[in-house]
Amino acid sequence: MLSASDQGSAAVLVLAVVVVAAGLAVVIGEVGIYLHANARAATAADAASLAAAPVTFAPFGASGSPRDEARRFARANGATLVSCACRVDRSLAAREVEVQVRVDVDLWGLGRRSLTATSRARFDPSKLVLP
Repeated sequence: MLSASDQGSAAVLVLAVVVVAAGLAVVIGEVGIYLHANARAATAADAASLAAAPVTFAPFGASGSPRDEARRFARANGATLVSCACRVDRSLAAREVEVQVRVDVDLWGLGRRSLTATSRARFDPSKLVLP
C-alpha cells in the first residue's frame, strides 16, 4: 500500500510524463506539417516547370504563355508562382526554364512561414520533328 506522499509523488510523475508526451506530439505534428508543405512546394515547382517548358516553343500549340502555364500548375498544386524564367523561342534550339514557387504554412508557435522551391525543366523542340 502506498502512503499519501508516495501517491502524490506518483501523480506528479504521471502528470509530468503526460505533459512531455503531449509536447512531443505537438512538435512531431508541426514537423510533419512543415515537411508536407516543403514537399508540396517541390512538387508544385516541378509541375510548373514541366508545364512551362514546352510552351516556350511558340508553334507547340498551347494557348497561353509559359508563365501562365507555370502559374496554373503551381496553383493546382497549392503554391504561388514567384518567378518564371521562361522566354518564348521560335527556334528548334533546346531551352531550359526555371520557376520558383512559394507555399505558405501556419506553424503553431512560429506563425506563418513561407517555403520556396525552385525547379528547372529542359525542352528540346527538335526532338518533335527529328528522329
